[in-house]
Amino acid sequence: MTRFPRLAVALASATLASLALTACGGGSDDAGPAGDPVSGGTLKVAFWPDNAAFPCVDPFQTYWIEHRTVIRNLADSLTDQDPETGEITPWLADSWEVAPDGLSYTFTLKDGVTFSDGTPVDAEAVKANVEGWLATVKATNGSAFGASYVVGLNGAEVVDPLTVKLTFDQPNSSFLQATSTTNLALISPASFQNTPADRCAGDFVASGAFTLESYSPNELLKIVKRDDYAWGSELADNTKAPYLDAVEFSYVAEDSVRTGNLTSGAVDIAWPRNPFTVEDRALIDSAGAAIESRSLPGVSQTFFANVTEGRPLADRAVRDALHQAIDIETYAATIYGDDYPLVEGGFDTTTPYFTSQADKLKYDPEGAEKTLDDAGWKVGDDGYRYKDGQKLTLVNLVPATSPGEELIQDQLKQVGIEVVIDVTPNAERPAKITGGNYDLVANYFTRADPGALQFILDPNLANSKALATNASTPETLAELQRLFAQAIQTTDQEQTEQAYADLQDLLIDEGVTFPIFERVQYAGVSSSVGGFAFTSESFLRLNDVWKQQ
Repeated sequence: MTRFPRLAVALASATLASLALTACGGGSDDAGPAGDPVSGGTLKVAFWPDNAAFPCVDPFQTYWIEHRTVIRNLADSLTDQDPETGEITPWLADSWEVAPDGLSYTFTLKDGVTFSDGTPVDAEAVKANVEGWLATVKATNGSAFGASYVVGLNGAEVVDPLTVKLTFDQPNSSFLQATSTTNLALISPASFQNTPADRCAGDFVASGAFTLESYSPNELLKIVKRDDYAWGSELADNTKAPYLDAVEFSYVAEDSVRTGNLTSGAVDIAWPRNPFTVEDRALIDSAGAAIESRSLPGVSQTFFANVTEGRPLADRAVRDALHQAIDIETYAATIYGDDYPLVEGGFDTTTPYFTSQADKLKYDPEGAEKTLDDAGWKVGDDGYRYKDGQKLTLVNLVPATSPGEELIQDQLKQVGIEVVIDVTPNAERPAKITGGNYDLVANYFTRADPGALQFILDPNLANSKALATNASTPETLAELQRLFAQAIQTTDQEQTEQAYADLQDLLIDEGVTFPIFERVQYAGVSSSVGGFAFTSESFLRLNDVWKQQ
């Protein structure tokens, strides 16, 4: 059996003991009620609203993190991924083989698994899912989020009732990890007779521990226990039917209201889009609730540069100075609190193959000033730098102003770089990026595999070809593509590991990415809730969760 390698480094360990903050995959040892789990009850979870994002719960189409938590508990996957080690483990598939040339993956399935409509989860069902994924890619013109997980996949063949072989026209070493994700979770063959829009609305059947009872976007989503469930992942303690009778997910726009609902007992878990403020964490702690946290794997919150000719960041010296001038430690402490873990590179620390670039991201304003001086960018009477009559001005493209953007603006001003915060609605952002009328734009990608970065930086795969093209010089782009190919188009794990290590060096050394902060998923959890656990993608796994009655 081929398995995923261990994480290259340990997870971030920053801890605020007084708030019971954890940075690991599971819940706090001392959190929740004492005693053995009990069955029954309805768990109430408060999410950030989905109307401003993508109101969809179809596994293959959904990119919204909150709904991927819901999907994780509705739909099972062929494999699972250990949040502690990054290892790929069995789930619906007992075992698998990867062909030496990387052009096929053969899965042997568990016997006796069924979708909630009674249809067997067998080789024919997996084949139907592969055909459904590829059809959805075509129907959505490649915009379905799952499209990025099936690059190179061209079909499936049934070997026997419980054995299925998936074939590729090019190797894709990220695919095994993809089979552990919510986006490639399996649904019944009949579900693919429904349109992508209908599946988004919840019109599908899966094999998970819960079934979807109702979904009213921006109002309430309810899932209910499946009594005959008996094939949970080995990463859960409880592989049988869940303890909870039901889970209700509400949508609350205001962070303070969501926190208030938790502390008042109106909800059991507050699941914020952004990390809790220091004040909210203090309120949660004073109410006797626990605060759980885990870094979201994948691309960190990162600035991507526009290095096209004529823009300031085409100058390598300006890119070098930018790394020196951004104080990520002060940013983290100011925006999220003294305990907040520091970003260490283009990927968050929970990403497999992560290698720290922390030494290259140290704050050095004097060094930034010398770098700019040596490159001919001299300070003018107004405190900003000029070269050949051009003011050193960077346009930062943002959807809305925030304290974080203003802090970066102030930090760069200290070394003579002017930052113009250009507030551009999301609907207008593609045109501005295509026109190249910016210098910095922030982006991220949540997936427990570094290959996710291709879908930002490789113009052949990226959602925004213009952003990918603008982010690197032609020479750097060619090297990025070579390293991605070396990492992904192989079955040699050592080669993959080395390629991703070299890639992470390149991102910083060539000024392709400018990390801002580690993306951390927080959850405020009532003292009446036990068994809380994060998945490898920092979603909520409900198999072991129970509620004191």
